[in-house]
Amino acid sequence: MSIFRRKALTAPTAESSGMKKELKTSDLIMLGIGAIVGTGIFVITGVAAKESAGPALTLSFLVAAGAIILSGLCYAEFASRIPVLGGPYAYMYVVFGEIVAWMTGWLVICEFFLAVSSVASGWSGYVQGFLSSLGVELPQALSGAYNAADGTVVDLIAVLVLIFVTFWVSLEAKTALRLNNLMVYVKFGIILLFIVVGVFYVKPDNWQPFMPFGFSGVISGAAIVFFAFLGFDAVSMAAEEVKNPQRDIPRGIIGSILIATVLYIVVTLILTGIVPYTSLGVKDPVAFAMRFVEKDAVAGIISVGAILTLLTVTIAMMYSLARIVYAISKDGLLPKFMSKIDPKRRTPKNATYVAGVASMLFAGFFPLNLLAELTNIVTLMYLIFMGFGILRLRKMFGEPKKGEFRIPFVPVLPLVLVVVSGALMLQLQAATWRVFAVALVVGFIIYFAYGYRHSNLNKQD
Repeated sequence: MSIFRRKALTAPTAESSGMKKELKTSDLIMLGIGAIVGTGIFVITGVAAKESAGPALTLSFLVAAGAIILSGLCYAEFASRIPVLGGPYAYMYVVFGEIVAWMTGWLVICEFFLAVSSVASGWSGYVQGFLSSLGVELPQALSGAYNAADGTVVDLIAVLVLIFVTFWVSLEAKTALRLNNLMVYVKFGIILLFIVVGVFYVKPDNWQPFMPFGFSGVISGAAIVFFAFLGFDAVSMAAEEVKNPQRDIPRGIIGSILIATVLYIVVTLILTGIVPYTSLGVKDPVAFAMRFVEKDAVAGIISVGAILTLLTVTIAMMYSLARIVYAISKDGLLPKFMSKIDPKRRTPKNATYVAGVASMLFAGFFPLNLLAELTNIVTLMYLIFMGFGILRLRKMFGEPKKGEFRIPFVPVLPLVLVVVSGALMLQLQAATWRVFAVALVVGFIIYFAYGYRHSNLNKQD
């Protein structure tokens, strides 16, 4: 049987997963913002400004936002025409067939899995720093991932937070996202506090020179901050729990991207206006800027708020990871027990627990510094699939019907997405490409050892 066997376009839309359809556009926008606005705004802005773009980091965000919006447009058309759970995996199953769908799904699993684990580890670092300021120190063995030289064995706090997040995400979707929505409001409050206080300490002289590293620095900065936008794809993972997916998912995707872009640009302008970019190479640039102008109380509030709101990224990413695992197992490409729906909560409980345990092990015992860029490269790879997928979708099924989202300027915009994603991939280190190659090999082994034979389409044939 062909490894390129495809699902019918109408078949997935007729399926009933048994999950509650209770999410609206506002829920999806909050989910998207919860996943996007986190480490990007609280961590990456400082280092990217100092090492890559200077005050022109605002332009880097605009360049990155352009690429992300192109991705969002492709997602939006796919989501409105194929409004089912699974995101890029489900879309590729319809237009390219099973092997491309599986590898796309595998790349998405890698993205969310690495993101959940790394954010949990980062959250642990913030919490340990906060506890240290109060005079509370964890035993060395429990303070970090395994490192014989440092005497660390397991990152206890990362494991504990993932236990909590896994349990929370296993609840009903509306309940699971309620904490996310609350923390998004806290996040908005912190950012608004920084803007209101910080705007009075901006010195325009700090914006000079505006482009200390030239235009190449702007592009390098864009390559870094591009990944500060990742997480918008979490919205498409909620398709089978949305009241009107054809309308609400495109709105959720585009809305969350636009709001995040405005927040990033405003915060970066104020940040580089308060502190000379050469002094921003810190892990907590937003709080550091407040300390720089001797607003220590505000800095403390921002630090505590950042600790709380990083939970939203973990919740949104774990939610999405569980849904993609569930969607793939439902098609038989992963073990079927992960497609079981909890009869009471009507959520993919087993998929959530599997995703949670795997993330706990990874965050608790494995250092992530060598694998950080893997998140970038796997994401860019499946965005290339998405760009080509739109061209294939139009060729196979024609123009979108009335009421369906339409990406403009096809084939130009999808091809621009392909070129931009490919160019950003080429900027990544050789070591990242080697790890990426290993991940691809593992993905192919899983498919041919299990997925090919157990696929629902194979059983139908």
